[in-house]
Amino acid sequence: MQNWPEEVQELVRLALREDIGSGDITTEAIYSGNENGTARLVARQDGVLAGIDLVSYILEQVSRDVVFRSSLRDGEPLAPGMEIALLEGPLAPVLSAERTLLNFLQRMCGIATRTRAYTQKLAYTRTKILDTRKTVPGHRYLDKMAVRIGGGTNHRMRLDDRFLIKENHIRMAGGISNAITACTNYRNRRNTDLAIEIEVTTLGELEEVITHGGVEYVMLDNMDLSAMKRAVSLVQRRFFTEASGNVTLDKLPAIAETGVDFISSGALTHSVPAMDISLLVDLH
Repeated sequence: MQNWPEEVQELVRLALREDIGSGDITTEAIYSGNENGTARLVARQDGVLAGIDLVSYILEQVSRDVVFRSSLRDGEPLAPGMEIALLEGPLAPVLSAERTLLNFLQRMCGIATRTRAYTQKLAYTRTKILDTRKTVPGHRYLDKMAVRIGGGTNHRMRLDDRFLIKENHIRMAGGISNAITACTNYRNRRNTDLAIEIEVTTLGELEEVITHGGVEYVMLDNMDLSAMKRAVSLVQRRFFTEASGNVTLDKLPAIAETGVDFISSGALTHSVPAMDISLLVDLH
């Protein structure tokens, strides 16, 4: 059984309180509370399973009398009509938890499914797909977990786990060299080995970074393919290269063929469609 971090536990508590409120009045009106039966989670489309243990955890928060069974594991492919899990026991708490568990499961499966499609496009290359911080507020842990399940790689989880110097930071610092130096000094004062990444939009900016040094990653933001290819050549593997901006599924192979180490895409999480999954109840 997975030990969920406090942020996920609190998120589930909030989601259940948000949905159930003071009580599921429709279920209370129709069910005596003693009706037992089974409920099946069924996939309605092709996809990738993500969040199966979270479903079990959500059910536990509503009732420990419901038995949750699944032979599937996160990362496994789903097909229309496939049974994801079987829930047995009192049906009232199952109905009360239905919308909340489906909301989480459908979103995580949607993210994992899209990420799997992206990684498959890059399978013949050495380039890895990265997520971003464009996640639903409060859901970052789960959104990024779903990306990993789909075969992707996580970028920063928060602002405190990597320096990422972007355009506004460079303006505030008074230039690229000043910004890198400020982050290097801060890192030294804090006695940390956190990586420094910097965003560049032109080859001229990249050459300034190369001359100054002091970074581990460079983000090539919204560069066209020819500029990216030239950038990779200029870097000569001094540091890792990341392509970012206007990334779509059909563009992935061409971007990877420029030789970049990573491609980051907010589309993995910020606007992913929920996977179609149903919960079907049978009364005993």
